Amino acid sequence: MLVLRDIRKSFGTILAVDGITLEVRAGEIFGLLGPNGAGKSTTISIATGLLAPSSGEVDLLSLGSPSQPTVRRHLGLAPQEITLYEGLSARENLLFFASLYGVPQSGARVDELLRLVELDTRAKSRVASFSGGMKRRLNLAAALVHDPQLLLLDEPTAGVDPQSRNRILELVRVLAAQGKTIVYTTHYMEEAAKVCHRVGIVDHGHMLDVGTTRELIERHGGTSAVIVLRDGVETRIETMDPVGEVARQLASGGVGGVRVEQPDLESVFLKLTGRSLRE
Repeated sequence: MLVLRDIRKSFGTILAVDGITLEVRAGEIFGLLGPNGAGKSTTISIATGLLAPSSGEVDLLSLGSPSQPTVRRHLGLAPQEITLYEGLSARENLLFFASLYGVPQSGARVDELLRLVELDTRAKSRVASFSGGMKRRLNLAAALVHDPQLLLLDEPTAGVDPQSRNRILELVRVLAAQGKTIVYTTHYMEEAAKVCHRVGIVDHGHMLDVGTTRELIERHGGTSAVIVLRDGVETRIETMDPVGEVARQLASGGVGGVRVEQPDLESVFLKLTGRSLRE
């Protein structure tokens, strides 16, 4: 569906993307994760044809580079920055974007999308009156107006409340069930673990590893930890057998509390990219 072959991108002396090779399979939700400045946004811009790589190739649907307008029509982009006209209504925004793509019977398509993102009752309301979650859902609808086969979502739940985040994740699953291929960037590890079929972790312009959440945890997650509370003091015990360790601790008596921490996608991310802050 989307293939990146040894992509490199330099901005002067800064090498933002350094040899990324990746294949996103048809029908999957692929999560692209990385710290700030890791090269995610540059990779997305190259994948959508907004930036030309310094070297390497991008191929979409075996049609060629998305820098070609005829190829780019097959993808939709919902950028992290909201790209809506706040003085227009929800419906007017979608009709405008549909006109740019020359969508036939655009009124019917727009009404369908407003129902999908649950904004049909606010179709005539100005976007300026919308909450952050409503704008995010309309931003997603704008990326879908021309019915693309590949959808790139860049931080689609940034700055929204938990209810809106949950609804957007449900929409992503619905779109995948309808046959869309989705590339999903996020800083929320639990989102990626919940909705993505595979995940790629990027840092310093390199693709560090790709796999399912389970595969990444098996390769990089490390051991589980049993945290035991005795006399108000917690003791952390690293173990490959957390169930057995809990049983041993309880049998020894004097335990005021016990909990198990198992490796997850966040622990994999931190192990691969480090714990230092990124600005």
